[in-house]
Amino acid sequence: MRLFENLNVNFMSKRTTFYVVSSIVLLIGLLNILIRGLQFGIDFKGGTEVAIQFEKPIDIAKIRNEVNKIGLGNVEVKTFGGSTGVLLRTELQEIPANVIPKVKAKIESIIGNTLPGISKQVIDSTYNSITYNFPEPSAAEIINNKLFEAGFQTSKLSEEATNTAVIVRLGISDWIKENLAERFPDNPFNVLKEDKVGPKVGKELKTDAIIAVMLSLSVILIYLGFRFKFVFAVGAVIALFHDILITLGLFAIFYGLIPGLNLEISISVVAAFLTLVGYSINDTVIVFDRVREHMKLHKSLPLEENMNNAINKTMSRTLITVFTTILAIIVLLIFGGEVLRGFAFALLIGMITGTYSSIFIASAFVLEVANRTNKKIEF
Repeated sequence: MRLFENLNVNFMSKRTTFYVVSSIVLLIGLLNILIRGLQFGIDFKGGTEVAIQFEKPIDIAKIRNEVNKIGLGNVEVKTFGGSTGVLLRTELQEIPANVIPKVKAKIESIIGNTLPGISKQVIDSTYNSITYNFPEPSAAEIINNKLFEAGFQTSKLSEEATNTAVIVRLGISDWIKENLAERFPDNPFNVLKEDKVGPKVGKELKTDAIIAVMLSLSVILIYLGFRFKFVFAVGAVIALFHDILITLGLFAIFYGLIPGLNLEISISVVAAFLTLVGYSINDTVIVFDRVREHMKLHKSLPLEENMNNAINKTMSRTLITVFTTILAIIVLLIFGGEVLRGFAFALLIGMITGTYSSIFIASAFVLEVANRTNKKIEF
């Protein structure tokens, strides 16, 4: 398929206009990052996060009111994907000490109602679990199954036929699920995901994510410096910074403005940033390859004219590639679910800015340096 086969647009003459456009978008994005901040997911903040899908539409205000009664302090509650989804998040890693007696009382109430008069003994108790011992293996089996049905994470102490002990986990997510099941008995729900990350791990992940992006940019700078000229490598890396900053800025701008669009910075979003870095540099290298080819064939032509010719020749390939990729990303954005929407949004913006920056940032930077230093670039 050949589109724009005889395209003849003087792209480089419009670079000043697009400098202004990029500067405005970058400035608005950076101001939003500084003022509103970026919203980090559980991967980076640490804490406990539970996503729940009810069978029937729910009143989020009622859910929030009920969750605030269960003794976990400030729990963030918001819709997740639609009118039947709820996302609950708390920075706590374990149930507060003052809540543990309530949890224990609830567990023992279930045990008493299941097997009235059954004798039990607590043989181990920690901040996140209680181990009960029963007189018969059959009783342990029945209690284990009943507590699991009630929403608690349980397991037998051993898989031997003579086992009489049951371990009950005292997790924040278990306490939330058990209370919601009790308060909304006519609206069953399923747990879509449950994440728990310690604050130390979250901090390490944030540092590692920054290192990963910076290392990728450094390696790209070195590679392009050898493959082309150093000025081309610098232009490409500046374009990548441009793409990443604009995408981050749009995350800050649109967070909370578009219902159902999860714009938190998570591990999957970092993966999207690394993907868009690879895609953008691939597009830039294709343009630079064609520029180098034209400069070798038409040594007497000015650099600006060679660049325009190269960009016009690659435009058909660029638009077809971007269009087909964006179609796939839009499908992922619409049907990929709440968890993948941030990833898809980052890719969508990255595809657009990556194509744009290959022309009006990377190539334009090389031309500006050549014009200002009055040095002829030769291959």
